[in-house]
Amino acid sequence: MEKARARVIVEGMVQGVFFRAHTQEMASLLSLKGWVKNRRDGRVEVLFEGDKAKVDEMIQWCHRGPSEARVTNVRVIWEEFAGEFGDFSITY
Repeated sequence: MEKARARVIVEGMVQGVFFRAHTQEMASLLSLKGWVKNRRDGRVEVLFEGDKAKVDEMIQWCHRGPSEARVTNVRVIWEEFAGEFGDFSITY
């Protein structure tokens, strides 16, 4: 399986709607590693690592987010896979 790493910036009404918690839950279900955090500018930033097909699945999920969210834009930055994480966590 091909490994991938993607940094994802999610814009819209994505803070205060449990976006981070839902992202952590979904990523863990897909056995992805990395982190999710709120940014000071109101966006959410996520770093996914794992099987490319599962990373792609999470990116598609980020276009919707949890039911309370209203996503207006998703930016994906592909990076070199590093395998540096043991789990998927919420960071601050």
